[in-house]
Amino acid sequence: MPRKNSSHEVPVDKLKWTLQPSQVTFATTDDLEPQTEIIGQKRGVEAFRFGMGMLKKGYNIFVTGQPGIGRLSTVKKLLREMKDKNHVPCDLCYVNNFKHPEAPILLRFTSGQGSHFKRDMQEFLDTVKREAPQLFESEEYIARKNQIAEAHEKKIISFYKAIEDQVKDTGLVVVRMQMGPIQRPDVVPLVDGEPKRMIELEEMVENKRFPREEFERLSAKRLELKEQIDQIVLELKELQNEVGKKHEEVDRLMFMALAQDFIKPLRERYDDTKVQAFLDSVLENMGDDLDSIKSLGSPPKQGPFPGMMLGGPPPEVVFHPYQVNLLVDNTDKLGPPVIVESYPTYRNLFGSIERVMDRNGGWHTDYTKIKAGSFVKANGGYLVINLMDAIFEPGVWQTLKRSLKTEQIEIETFDPYYFISATGLKPEPIDMQVKVVVLGSPYLYAMLRHYDEDVPKIFKVWADYESSMNLDDDTVMQVARFIRAEVDRSGLRPFDASGVAAVMEEAVRWAGRQEKISTAFPVMADLLSEADYFASLDSASVVGAAHVRGAVEAKVYRSNQVEERIQEMIDRGSLFVDTDGEVVGQVNGLAVYAMGDYMFGKPTRITTVTSLGKEGIINIEREADMSGPTHNKGMLILSGYLRSRFAQDKPLSLAASIAFEQSYGGIDGDSASSTELYALLSSLSGKPIRQYIAVTGSVNQYGEVQPIGGVNQKIEGFYLCCKHAGLTGRQGVMIPHANIRDLMLRDEVIEAVADGKFHIWAVSTIDEGIEILTGVKAGARAKNGEFPKGTINRLADDRLCTLADTLAAYGKKGESGSNGNGGKGSSKRPAKRTPPKMK
Repeated sequence: MPRKNSSHEVPVDKLKWTLQPSQVTFATTDDLEPQTEIIGQKRGVEAFRFGMGMLKKGYNIFVTGQPGIGRLSTVKKLLREMKDKNHVPCDLCYVNNFKHPEAPILLRFTSGQGSHFKRDMQEFLDTVKREAPQLFESEEYIARKNQIAEAHEKKIISFYKAIEDQVKDTGLVVVRMQMGPIQRPDVVPLVDGEPKRMIELEEMVENKRFPREEFERLSAKRLELKEQIDQIVLELKELQNEVGKKHEEVDRLMFMALAQDFIKPLRERYDDTKVQAFLDSVLENMGDDLDSIKSLGSPPKQGPFPGMMLGGPPPEVVFHPYQVNLLVDNTDKLGPPVIVESYPTYRNLFGSIERVMDRNGGWHTDYTKIKAGSFVKANGGYLVINLMDAIFEPGVWQTLKRSLKTEQIEIETFDPYYFISATGLKPEPIDMQVKVVVLGSPYLYAMLRHYDEDVPKIFKVWADYESSMNLDDDTVMQVARFIRAEVDRSGLRPFDASGVAAVMEEAVRWAGRQEKISTAFPVMADLLSEADYFASLDSASVVGAAHVRGAVEAKVYRSNQVEERIQEMIDRGSLFVDTDGEVVGQVNGLAVYAMGDYMFGKPTRITTVTSLGKEGIINIEREADMSGPTHNKGMLILSGYLRSRFAQDKPLSLAASIAFEQSYGGIDGDSASSTELYALLSSLSGKPIRQYIAVTGSVNQYGEVQPIGGVNQKIEGFYLCCKHAGLTGRQGVMIPHANIRDLMLRDEVIEAVADGKFHIWAVSTIDEGIEILTGVKAGARAKNGEFPKGTINRLADDRLCTLADTLAAYGKKGESGSNGNGGKGSSKRPAKRTPPKMK
C-alpha cells in the first residue's frame, strides 16, 4: 500500500477551498450594503453597452451564456440604466384610405397625440351624429328646399299652360297622368265636356254615336300635338334631374359648411400634411354618403310586409369608416419602451389583421382590425426575446430577419393552418428603429452564424456571458453584498458569516475550479431561499452554515434516487465492484452520470485480456456499436502510446480486448483512457492492480495524464462504495495532477482523508500511476535501450517481445515446405524465446 506521506498524495488543505477568516469582515449580512452593480460579467456587460451605444443599422445584440446565470435579469437591469429617458417614440395610427380601402394609411404623432387625435376624431363624429339630423330639419334647410320646389312647380305649370294654349279650340284637352314619381302630360278628346280616351271614342264611332270625320280630325291633331308633348316630357325629366341635383347640392353645401366648422379645431391642432389630407378625405367621403347621415334622424318606414319596419343603418355602422385605429399608444411612456416578449409567437411579435364573421357566415376585415405586436410596440426602443423560443414558432425567424434588414415591418396575418389566410389588406409599412436583444446559447449562436449568412449582418454585437468569475477578496465581498441584496429583495432572514461562507463554497463547487466562483446568481438565490426555509424550521433568527448544508443535502436527496438504486446494486453484488484485493488486468474506472441538474459518480470495472495476434487494441464497446467518438479516440491513443513506448525496435504483435464490464448503454468520453492503459499494462506485465484504488484521467500518446471533468463526483462516488463496503484505510482515488485545483469535496470525504481512512493521489504520468496501483516501479528506458529488470515497463516489453517472436515463428512455420508430410509444414514448433520470469 502506498504510504500516507507519499509525494503523490493530495494534502487535506488542497481538497477544498474555504473562506478564510481574514476575508470575513462582518457578523451578518445586515452589516453590508446591498450589491447594486452587475458582478462577474465584465466582458458581456461591456459588449452590451457597446451595442446599446451603436445606433447604426445591424447593431442588434446577441446575448449568449449558459442557462441559469441571470442573462435576462442582467439585460433588464442594463436597459433600465442605459435607455434615454428624454426620448419617447411616436404614436402610430392607421386610418381609412377611402380611395384604396385595401391600403390603410399610417399616421404618426408625437407621444400622447395619437390618443388625443383619436378622442378628438370621435368627438367630431359624435357632433356630426348629433347635429346633422337637426340640420336637415332646420327652417333654413326647409326654406331652401321649398324654394327649389316652388321654382320647379312654376316651370311645370308654365309647360302645361303652353300646351293648353296649343290645344285650345281644337276639341282636345290636356290631362296629367301619374307615371311613377313623374306626372306625364297627355292630350285626349273632349266630348260633351268630358275627356275621353281614344279607345273609348273609337267605340263610339263604331256605334254610330260620334262622327267618323270628326274622330279622324281629332286623331290627326292629337298626333301632331303628341310630338310636342313628348319633347316637353323630356324637358320635364331633365328639369326633375336638375332639381334633384340642386337638392343634393343644397344638402352637401349645408352639411359641408356645418362639418367644416366642426372639424376646424382638428385642422388647427394637427397640422401634419398627412393628417390634413385625411381630414379632407373624411369630409369628401361624408359628402358623398350623405344619404346614410341623413337617415340617422329619420323614423323607421313601413316595409314590404305588414309589421316590417325599415330604418337606416345604425350610427356605429355609418361612422365606422371614419374611426381611428390607435396602433401604438406611448402616452404613459417616460422613455423608450423596453418590451420583454416571453411568448414570441408570430401574432405576439408582429401583430395580425383580425377577421370577424358576419351574420351570413362570411369573413371580413378592415383597417380597424389591424393589431400591433411587440416588435411594433417596441419601435424606438428595445425588444428582448429568447431566440430558441422564437425559432420554433413558424414564420418568426424569417420575418424578424427581413424586418431588421429592411428596417420596416408590414403587418399581415400569418396563419399556416388556414388554406385561405389572406385578408385582402396591405397596410402602409412602418419604418422601424428598434434595438433587438436575443438570448441564446453559444452553440445556437455559432450554428446560426455558420448556416445563416444574415446573422452577421443583423446581429453585429456578441455579448457572451461567463459562467464563472475569478475568486479574490473583492469578489468575496461582492457576492456577500449580493446575498444581502437578495435577502432584502426576497424578505429572507439575514445570513451570518458561516452561512455566507457555506453559500460561497457551494458556488465554487458549481464553478468547478477553486480559483473561480459561479455566476449562476439565480440558482444561488434559490439556495438562499431554501436555506432560509430550513432556518425557519429551526426557528433561527439568522441563517447559518448548517441551514445551507441542509438545503444542499435536501436538494441532493430529492434528485439522487437513481444513484441510490445503483449503489444498492453494488452493495448486493449485482454490479461487480471490488474495493479490496488485487487482480491482474482489472481496474476500477470512474464514470459520471447526469440526471437533469444533478450529477453523481460511480465506479465501473474495466478489464483487459491480451494475447498473441495482430489485431492491436480491440474496443469491445465499439465492436458492439456502444462507443462514442471521443471514447474511440481514447482507444486509438492507447495504441499510439504502446507504439511510442514499446514498438521502436520491434513490431507490435498484440491482440488486447478492453471492456467496460456490465455496461449496457452507450459510452463516450476519454476520461477512462488512462484507466484502460493501466489495465493493459497490468495484463502485459502480469502484475496485479489494487482494487481498492479507483482511477480517472485521460492520457496522451506520450503517457501524460490529462485532466477530466466531474472529479468531485467521481471521488465521492467511489468513497460511498468504500463506505458501504467498509473503510479499510487503504482505499482511495487516483486523479490527474491538473485536477487538484478543481477539488471541492464534501466535508465527509475530507474528514475521512484527514483521519487516514481514505486517500486521494494525483499523478502526472502513467509511470507514476502504475507504481501506485501495483506497488512496482514503472522503470525508465536506459541508454542501452532497455528498461530496468523487474519493472512494469520491462515486464511488459519482454512480454511484447515474446509475442512478436512467437508470431514470427508461426509465420516461418507456415512458409516451410511439405518435408514428406503431404505438402504440409512440419508439425514441430520452432524454438521459442524463453520468456522472463514474472515476479
